[in-house]
Amino acid sequence: MFKLDGFFTSGWDFNESQQDLKNRYQMINIGILLSGGGLIYGIIGNYVRDIHGFIPMEIVLLCMNFMMFFALRKYRHFFEFFATAMTVQYTFLFLFLIYAGEPNDLKHLWIFTYPIILLYFQKVRHAVYWLVFILFMIIIGPLQNFVQIKYSMYQASYLSFVLVVISIIIYFYQRKIDEVRSIILEQQEMLRNFNQELEKQVKDKTTELRKLNESLELKVEQKLEELRGKDQILKVQSKQAVMGEMISMIAHQWRQPLSTITLQIANLQLKQLLGKEGSREEIDAALSNISDTIVYLSDTIDDFKTYFHPNKEMQDIEIHELLKRALNFALSRVSDTNIKISINKSADIYVKTYVNELIQVVLNILNNAIDAHNETKNSNPIINLSVKTPEDMVFIYIEDNAGGISSENLPSLFEPYFSTKGKNGTGLGLYMSQMIIQKQFGGEIDVQSKNGGSSFVIKIPKSIA
Repeated sequence: MFKLDGFFTSGWDFNESQQDLKNRYQMINIGILLSGGGLIYGIIGNYVRDIHGFIPMEIVLLCMNFMMFFALRKYRHFFEFFATAMTVQYTFLFLFLIYAGEPNDLKHLWIFTYPIILLYFQKVRHAVYWLVFILFMIIIGPLQNFVQIKYSMYQASYLSFVLVVISIIIYFYQRKIDEVRSIILEQQEMLRNFNQELEKQVKDKTTELRKLNESLELKVEQKLEELRGKDQILKVQSKQAVMGEMISMIAHQWRQPLSTITLQIANLQLKQLLGKEGSREEIDAALSNISDTIVYLSDTIDDFKTYFHPNKEMQDIEIHELLKRALNFALSRVSDTNIKISINKSADIYVKTYVNELIQVVLNILNNAIDAHNETKNSNPIINLSVKTPEDMVFIYIEDNAGGISSENLPSLFEPYFSTKGKNGTGLGLYMSQMIIQKQFGGEIDVQSKNGGSSFVIKIPKSIA
């Protein structure tokens, strides 16, 4: 399959440290093609106008272009030679336009492309030498007596002045591009280091979770040995089941944030592979989202450790700000889809509540709505979040148009291990959400399925006693 980028780099591969060489390859290939097109146009034009004097020289230059075009693809180590050859060709072509041309023909305007050619064909130090050479040749043109030139000293000096100005502008523009490229490479290296640190933190947290699991199992085994009788054994088995559910819930809570981190990193890497250099703001935003997700993972472990502890701290927060936090975790899942998620806000509503637990519940329901849209492939997928405050309560509505829930599944929706996703679901998300809302908030979650969609309502008090 034809690849445009590989075509202009002569089919060679370049790593991140060779971006400057890659740009020079691209510019030389473009220069060869454009000059070849110009030479062909000139040959045809001179033939039609019956000006045969230039045609042999144009044919020679065209053959040289074709030879260099194919040689670039076979002899990579001769690149500097080809770059110098192209520089020489353009230098003497531009000088020829001035020495042999008429000012009224305006052919000398082509010389203003010379700084661009120099910066990509030659290194900066060599480019200065070539620029000084061509300026010298332009200035002495009206002064020498060997070739009759039709440009006055004023015109030659004016051309030289404009050429210097354009060269300076292009030079500093190129420097700015190089600085930006350097910053991007630094950010990419930072992202790689951050990814390694993230893997280490995930490994540490996994080890901590495994130790917690082993500790719980050890306590259960010790209790089994101490207890006697049928009633005591049933109690221990019940505790075992609860502990197993807690461990499964932790794993369930971690799966989505880890997927979010992976998607953020994959998006950045994909843009890099496609040659789309993301802005610094995009990279900073991605790193910020990953950092927030790591904090969320750490908080999840702490929350489950103290899940049944009676002295959990509550915070005052504006409810729409809490919904935005939950939405941020799910944004990467909808970045490549046409799912529209909106938060409808009519006024500030402050609550005193368990922030992290409520985010978990909202995120669980939000992820279910996204999964439902991904399955149904609705042409206009929408998820709306809104809040109402009847009396001392807060009702959080999460509504979608993903086709709704069948009437036979509605009664079992909040039962443990019940899932409509088959092997892709654990059946713990809604069960855990209902349990958190009931036990920690003293509220409940209601669900309705109508008008081709689902509506979940989280009902909690404004201030938890």
